[in-house]
Amino acid sequence: MTDMPPFAWSVEALHADHRQALRIETMIYDSETAHQRLQVFENPRFGRIMTLDGVVQVTEGDEFIYHEMMAHVPIFAHGAARRVLIIGGGDGGMAREALRHTEVEKVTMVEIDAGVVEFSKKYLANISAGAFEDPRLELVIADGAAFVAETTDVFDVIIVDSTDPIGPGEVLFTDTFYGRAKRCLSEGGILVTQNGVPFMQGEELTHTMRAFRTLFRDATCYLATIPTYAGGPMAMGWGSDGTSRAASIEELDERFRAAGFETRYYSPEVHHAAFALPGYVRKLLS
Repeated sequence: MTDMPPFAWSVEALHADHRQALRIETMIYDSETAHQRLQVFENPRFGRIMTLDGVVQVTEGDEFIYHEMMAHVPIFAHGAARRVLIIGGGDGGMAREALRHTEVEKVTMVEIDAGVVEFSKKYLANISAGAFEDPRLELVIADGAAFVAETTDVFDVIIVDSTDPIGPGEVLFTDTFYGRAKRCLSEGGILVTQNGVPFMQGEELTHTMRAFRTLFRDATCYLATIPTYAGGPMAMGWGSDGTSRAASIEELDERFRAAGFETRYYSPEVHHAAFALPGYVRKLLS
């Protein structure tokens, strides 16, 4: 653990015309290999932050928004999800939120790198919050694309908690992967995907929606605003052959009350409103 000089900053340069800077109060971990640089540092506003090559992956301060919206929107919309598949999610935050649903009988989490899980347990334990010890969680160390191609299991909800489509995460944004993931869905099942910030990464969303429209009767996205994913609201892709997106606020509220836990961002009203898309996002979908 290293105290940093005054005004040391981590500068994210993911986008060609935009920069984001986060102050480093204390460097917790800093390792650079021939392929990438992984850092964990303390920030006064966001707590512990993990970056990969300077790009924010997760922060203790705002991770709840991403994880709640990726997990609770499909699970509450489905209304009877028993088996959930998470592709990626090595920090354990997505599993944490999915496992809050007591009616979920099993969560299968497929993470390509066991080291990510162990690293997160050590340096970001507040994010998983004990999820890795839940007996309903099955942790599979494998390539997510290979898993959906080979498994015979079916799932009510599949959550693709991937990095951006660069390097190892790129395969999780292909038409082939989406088609194989659909094969693993139960009748009326839901696939949700991380699709970046559409104002900055519009082509990513357009590509995914092009694939979803050929695969699913109901293909769209919904939005959530996550402060450290800069450039506007983040898009989560939604694909299903069922009618679960038509659940009313009243139905969602009944399910939410029955679940018996509190959330910091998600609510039935936010769930419903998240599918109301501004014009520039609707244009990217079409």
